[in-house]
Amino acid sequence: MQGTPSIEGLADFLVHPGEPYPLGATWDGEGVNFALYSENATRVEVCLFDGQGQETRVALREQTAFVWHGYLPGLQPGQRYGYRVHGPYEPDRGLRFNPNVVLLDPYARALDGVENFGRGVFAYETGHENEDYAMLQQEQRGVPLGVVVDNGFDWGRDRWPNTPLHHTVIYEAHVKGLTMTHPDIPEELRGTYAGLAHPVMIEYLKKLGVTAVELMPVHSHLDDPFLLDKGLTNYWGYSTLNFFTPELRYSAAFRRGDPVGALREFKEMVKALHAAGLEVILDVVYNHTSEGNHMGPTLSFKGIDNPTYYRLVQDNPRFYFDYTGTGNTLNVRHPQTLQLVMDSLRYWVQVMHVDGFRFDLASTLARGLHEVDQLSGFFTIIHQDPVLSNVKLIAEPWDVGEGGYQVGNFPVKWAEWNGIYRDSIRAFWKGEGGLASDLGYRLTGSSDLYQGDGRKPSASINFVTAHDGFTLRDSVSYNDKHNEANKENNQDGHNDNRSWNCGAEGPTDDEGVNRLRARQQRNFLATLLLSQGTPMLLGGDECGRSQRGNNNAYCQDNEISWFDWAGMDADLLEFTRRLIRIRKGHPALHRQKFFSGRPIRGTDVHDVMWYRHDGELMTDEDWQNAHTQSLAMFLAGNGLRETDRQGRPLHDDHLLLMLSASHEDLVFTLPAFPECTHWELVVDTSNDQANETHEGGDKTLLMARSLKLFRCPLK
Repeated sequence: MQGTPSIEGLADFLVHPGEPYPLGATWDGEGVNFALYSENATRVEVCLFDGQGQETRVALREQTAFVWHGYLPGLQPGQRYGYRVHGPYEPDRGLRFNPNVVLLDPYARALDGVENFGRGVFAYETGHENEDYAMLQQEQRGVPLGVVVDNGFDWGRDRWPNTPLHHTVIYEAHVKGLTMTHPDIPEELRGTYAGLAHPVMIEYLKKLGVTAVELMPVHSHLDDPFLLDKGLTNYWGYSTLNFFTPELRYSAAFRRGDPVGALREFKEMVKALHAAGLEVILDVVYNHTSEGNHMGPTLSFKGIDNPTYYRLVQDNPRFYFDYTGTGNTLNVRHPQTLQLVMDSLRYWVQVMHVDGFRFDLASTLARGLHEVDQLSGFFTIIHQDPVLSNVKLIAEPWDVGEGGYQVGNFPVKWAEWNGIYRDSIRAFWKGEGGLASDLGYRLTGSSDLYQGDGRKPSASINFVTAHDGFTLRDSVSYNDKHNEANKENNQDGHNDNRSWNCGAEGPTDDEGVNRLRARQQRNFLATLLLSQGTPMLLGGDECGRSQRGNNNAYCQDNEISWFDWAGMDADLLEFTRRLIRIRKGHPALHRQKFFSGRPIRGTDVHDVMWYRHDGELMTDEDWQNAHTQSLAMFLAGNGLRETDRQGRPLHDDHLLLMLSASHEDLVFTLPAFPECTHWELVVDTSNDQANETHEGGDKTLLMARSLKLFRCPLK
């Protein structure tokens, strides 16, 4: 605690009234203002801890609009603190106050460490016959303390890249797993924010061609006791402890004994990624916290004002609504909880300089009682917020509650993880028939989901794999999940993976199976990166990362989840890089507007046309035929009707994308147009070195289960 005066014997009369806002512990250069919201508390004490862990309690006697506040002159950055909140302990009324438990400030900006279960985190007598009814009488100090910080940081000339969504290519990754085994990153930086900011890692991302890194949760989280008991940890981090502090487990500074340094390290990471033109999107979890259900720990919100922060069952508030499968649901219907979420989001944009957010189980944030309401307070406030309305907003548009699957139903300004895209593309390449019509929608930006509410094709975040489920390599290598390492008897994780092992379960020496798997991976990557919409690539899919068949590796902080840099599939990596370059080089592949289907003036060409393999246009019967497993999509390069940022009309080559999930080779006929003289092969998933040039009307062989892209330069 550099510069912090002795707090021993600090008396209440030294406490100035202070201010009710901003919430949290705010240093103004001369002292610290403390402000904590609690409607139902009867007394609030801020607890100050010195370097030896000795505690001084100071009552916050001022209360304004349910905010308890006070100002302590002389306190400096580095001061560690927590709260003791007094009030009734009456679970049947939803009240769980216990001043024996030191609580973490919901607005803390830094932590002094991670949780310590051995020092106690429960407000009730565990193992008692009355369960959570028996209030604990012993001291509990297992939650980390907040630390007063100085938010000053030299951002230099940092500028948000502000890449338009239709130009964006997202790379979903885990801070630790991405760099933990990288041989060219210093060992002390592997698995940290500093490791991600290392020039070697940034060079890799730039050469790959992605424009944004979407980081799995970096808010401070809890390692759940039930996992620790099994020798596992909460690797993914979807168990938030605090919405303002970066997770210390990913900090090189924390490893060196400087937990507050994690704040600076995170900012330096963002600054380095921005300097390389890469955006930073955070996967955020505002739907629940790590405090679980009525039998869970009391760490922060539950002991500060349980009914304010959580959705409690109305006729029995001892219990929690659980739309998340984690035990509780944040009560964003309450103005204060909604303010907490908004303050957190603005903090990460304004102070930490992030570029956007992906909202985990976002349907939960829109819930009334059970129904999901697009016009809920959360979305209304974001829509008009001058800061948040201008960053990237991505919803995971589902939760586990009734009516929670809301793909296509989020408001304008929001993009969505398109789960329908994932399922359709997986099913098509698996070989399921009758998907031609659905495939047409997915390739063209899912207009059936997004066109009717003012959104653009880029609102569809297209993905075929994500952290939750098989990796791309595993989706072509396993028919069934293999989650035994999670120690849940392989009962966890999805059973409907729409995967196909290509003839053998898991690793095999069969050359034919391995060739097919290689082609299938290329089929998925090419479909993803050549579709309209915003592609999201699961980190590692570009180089063949496997999780050994585990489709729910949330608790695997080990080689199952980490990148295997030594085992990288270099050919697949180069293929992915080339696909991203092709996408960026062709405006027709990332349109700003949906296709109209109208003809281009003076020609018989439409902006999009669909062909059978014999060269004839698709008929209604073809679209509905359960046996249709192939088609070709034509994109008119002179049919964009769009301009660049300088207002200049955009033009492109004509493009023809051929896809066949048939188990037989097919001969495709290339269409002929007066305005272009020949077709040049750009992509062939069956042969990376293929080279073809044809005139219109010529034929080309499309191997079974493969894809080709041709370009026809316009005269």
